[in-house]
Amino acid sequence: MSHNMAHSSQAPSVPTDVPQLPRSGSLKQDRRKRSVMTLNLSGAAHDFHGKRFSCPDIKVSTPHHGGVFTIEIPESRKASRLEVYEPQEHRNVAYPTTNTETLLHLLKGSLGTGILAMPNAFYRAGYVLGAAGTLFIGFVCTYCIHQLVKSELELCKRRRIASLNYPDTASAAMEDGPGIFQKCAPYAGHVVNTFLIIYQLGTCCVYVVFVSSNIKEVVDEYHEPKLDLRLYMAMLLLPLILINWVRNLKYLAPFTTLANCLTFIGFGITLYYVFVDIPHISTRNPVGTLRDFPLFFGIVLFALEAIGVILPLENNMKTPKSFGGKFGVLNISMVLIIILYVGMGLFGYMKYGSGALGSITLNLPTNEILAQSVRVMLAVAIFVTHGLQCYVAVDITWNHYMLPKMEKCSQKILLEYIVRTSLVLVTFLLAVAIPNLELFISLFGALCLAALGIAFPAIIETSTFWYSINRSSSFYSMLARNTFLVIFSLFGLVVGTYTSLSDIIHTFFT
Repeated sequence: MSHNMAHSSQAPSVPTDVPQLPRSGSLKQDRRKRSVMTLNLSGAAHDFHGKRFSCPDIKVSTPHHGGVFTIEIPESRKASRLEVYEPQEHRNVAYPTTNTETLLHLLKGSLGTGILAMPNAFYRAGYVLGAAGTLFIGFVCTYCIHQLVKSELELCKRRRIASLNYPDTASAAMEDGPGIFQKCAPYAGHVVNTFLIIYQLGTCCVYVVFVSSNIKEVVDEYHEPKLDLRLYMAMLLLPLILINWVRNLKYLAPFTTLANCLTFIGFGITLYYVFVDIPHISTRNPVGTLRDFPLFFGIVLFALEAIGVILPLENNMKTPKSFGGKFGVLNISMVLIIILYVGMGLFGYMKYGSGALGSITLNLPTNEILAQSVRVMLAVAIFVTHGLQCYVAVDITWNHYMLPKMEKCSQKILLEYIVRTSLVLVTFLLAVAIPNLELFISLFGALCLAALGIAFPAIIETSTFWYSINRSSSFYSMLARNTFLVIFSLFGLVVGTYTSLSDIIHTFFT
């Protein structure tokens, strides 16, 4: 198919697609203006020379004399471009997950070290502000997840591809946005990957401290003299390296199943201790100190946010259209998760008050076998999970950045093991330097998840729909909401990171 557009400078009449020039009173002046218009049109045609549209097989050919140029579209593209492309219907997943399985994956992802730190978060904010703040942050996180999924689907429709991951979604959104965002497109994916790596490694640091602290609490009851926490971390180093040498996650699947069972049993026993002889709520503070609220923000964000697994879970569903919606998998799971977190934080704070530690397991009785079994079970479960969390950092670092540059290298396997070992050493050294759970959790929650979970989805949605939404109230409403989210997340990032770092420096380096 070709579309011809021509303009002849010798024709006495003006074509219908060219606006009429007002008469200037002189035939000579009128001809001069028409000549200028012809040159401008011809120049515009030359501006198209060599340029391609978003589809690589549609291009503008070399302009002809007089400003004529053609746009060529192959026959195979004519009908297909008119069809509505639904990305969710073109996904070929070998083992798709049902709605229930996806819901359980989201719930299991939330039952980790973050929820165990919620009583400490409520101690810092108070039970009234803690409950209200958790509900608000949970609502914001859920809304931003919807933003990310909606933007990914829209970008997939435009590009006629089945799915995109988080970094590619960011890059594609920047490409489709206003000029200033388009300049950021080549770097957007790298920025997202950087924050993902920092977050995953930070989570692994938390896991090292958690496992070591709980093992120490058990061993100290039976061993004298009591050893330093860092010695337990050193004992864990070799097992951590070995579990992260597993290159295929299917070999970790049986251990992951065991870890999930141990986690649920451990949480059940922990709740039993929380509800036994619980003090009255009047003995606790309804509102905490203002200085501690940034730490509360970081802990809750770390605990609630699972932004890194959202797109993979949605992309692997058997019925992905059931993920969103008012009563979709995401909303149901987030409601359950928020209820769990508010309940654990509220009742855990009522039970232990200002003594609530970075993990509620550390508040359990040290001389009871049942409480000791909880520490051992959760330590084993989190140890196994370290391999899964670090796998994401390895995948990004090795497969996305290093491996493509080593096509001719004959020692790829050896180098991969060196990368895996190096990442484990990074998490180990950070944990040894700062063996404090609540400060670690707050730091990485504020630093990484304020950006990954709130700011980036808001920016991605704005850029994705910048040109596709009319400049009406809906556009300006979207712009206002996303501007608020970006400002809110940046404020939380800066203040939360600063407060966490200040407490870390004060605790360990002064």
